[in-house]
Amino acid sequence: MKLSLIYARSLNRCIGKDGRIPWHLPDEFGHFKKTTLGKPIIMGRKTYEDHKSVLPGRRNIVISRQPDYSAVEGIELADSLESAIAMAAETSDEIFVIGGVHFFVAAMPLADCIYETVIQANIEGEAKLPAFDLSGWETSLLGEHDIDERHAYAYKMYKHQRTSA
Repeated sequence: MKLSLIYARSLNRCIGKDGRIPWHLPDEFGHFKKTTLGKPIIMGRKTYEDHKSVLPGRRNIVISRQPDYSAVEGIELADSLESAIAMAAETSDEIFVIGGVHFFVAAMPLADCIYETVIQANIEGEAKLPAFDLSGWETSLLGEHDIDERHAYAYKMYKHQRTSA
């Protein structure tokens, strides 16, 4: 089983503002969709509450410590990252953690792969990722996108593969 993280961040490591993603980049979302389609996705309750719907074509697992938490049909609930990973591992060879900051940090030591989009701007927001130590990882550039009529920010997409434990 391969555990992957997937996220977009700004140069100053912002991933969220006021409970939302602080940019609209349709082609970057297409990359997210194409990469995660058919795979289980794990997210925290706050990340789920950003959209309050099932992301189609994927097994959606939401982590909440609230035993009476209610989610829309199609969402499976887990009480910890470990139990969410165990649930997802039953049905897939690759699992994606899609947020938020707490779960990216908790999953990082277990991760085999990181799909990281870096927005080429400093964007303000309260949800910020720490700088992960990627020594022992191999990085490849998956693509770049310039500013255009649909994208207010340029971005670069990377894939980091763990090469050592």
